[in-house]
Amino acid sequence: MHQSDPAFRRPASGVSTVPTPNVCRVLIAVLCGIVGAVFVQSAQASTLEAINHTHWAINRFSVDGRAGIDIIGPYQGGGGGCCYIAPSRWQPGMTVRVDWETGVGSSKGFPGFADRPKYLAWREQIRAQKRQLSKLVPVPDYTGQKVCGLTVHFLPCDELQVTTSCYAYGSPEYPIKTPLHLPEPQSCPK
Repeated sequence: MHQSDPAFRRPASGVSTVPTPNVCRVLIAVLCGIVGAVFVQSAQASTLEAINHTHWAINRFSVDGRAGIDIIGPYQGGGGGCCYIAPSRWQPGMTVRVDWETGVGSSKGFPGFADRPKYLAWREQIRAQKRQLSKLVPVPDYTGQKVCGLTVHFLPCDELQVTTSCYAYGSPEYPIKTPLHLPEPQSCPK
């Protein structure tokens, strides 16, 4: 390379330079990151978790359009999606919209792939049992409490409960005391 190459040129003494477009982009990205971090702290963002109290699998779920990631088997917990952002102050009437899909929670009766017609019939039977559901759920008052995301409890009869508690399910301080294994009712109220 020659000394006349633009990469080797230096401004004359006392001359200021204009930042390049790449430097401006980096500065804007850093500024946005700082503003975003401040917003997230004040809005108390964290993960979406779920506890499934039913014999159905929760194939997928979301809260206010944010996905909860994992498939949650019968009588299990899971989730881990990012992020539920709780407003800094709870207000009466606050709700979240939970969308979810239930389905068969096991591969019982799976015939294998060798007999294609049997496999296709089994697959169709499994698909026919899937259901898409949606519900508005009241958010309990979290005034004066630390908020650690949102945990959705899937209960029999397509009932839901949510909490913003930082305690683990099953601990004495956890606000929802519903046992993990709930008997399935013969019929659900309408």
